[in-house]
Amino acid sequence: MTRFAAFLRGVNVGGHVVTKDTLQKTFEDLGFEEVTTFRQSGNMIFEGGRLKPEQARTRVENALRRRVGYDVGVFIRTFEDLTKMLKSAPKGPGREGTSLLVTLLPSPTAKFPLPIPTTIPNSTALIVSASGAEVFSQTHGGGEGALPNPFLESKLKVKATTRNVNVIREIVERYGRR
Repeated sequence: MTRFAAFLRGVNVGGHVVTKDTLQKTFEDLGFEEVTTFRQSGNMIFEGGRLKPEQARTRVENALRRRVGYDVGVFIRTFEDLTKMLKSAPKGPGREGTSLLVTLLPSPTAKFPLPIPTTIPNSTALIVSASGAEVFSQTHGGGEGALPNPFLESKLKVKATTRNVNVIREIVERYGRR
């Protein structure tokens, strides 16, 4: 059995309210096992049998569209992917008061099109590295945590979702061991 984490974009924002129970039932109705949410309804953990990540993503996206009536971005990672992501995260202390975020892209970029580091306009937030299908950024409070996602979506012309690296670490620590 492959254990996956699904990171959902567009639930419980913009007037859309999707309960944890609705998400849980949607995943269970797909035949997934050991389904649970982590912290917020946009982080789902589940056993996906022998499915490949892309197959799981397609099934979840279609089921959520039918259940909630709009498109929800779904970003699937195996726990092996999450462990690699954490290993590729920038190391060392950031400036005091900073948060390290990771933006999940739908697929790896062959060559990241922005210089590293790149400051997000009208802020002190920085894109600090890119590796595969993940882009790491450093934010400095004051609402900057919401900036990397729309900035990267506009520059890369893809849908994305962003999480604090600490959330990814907690998911791996809590659910990655069997």
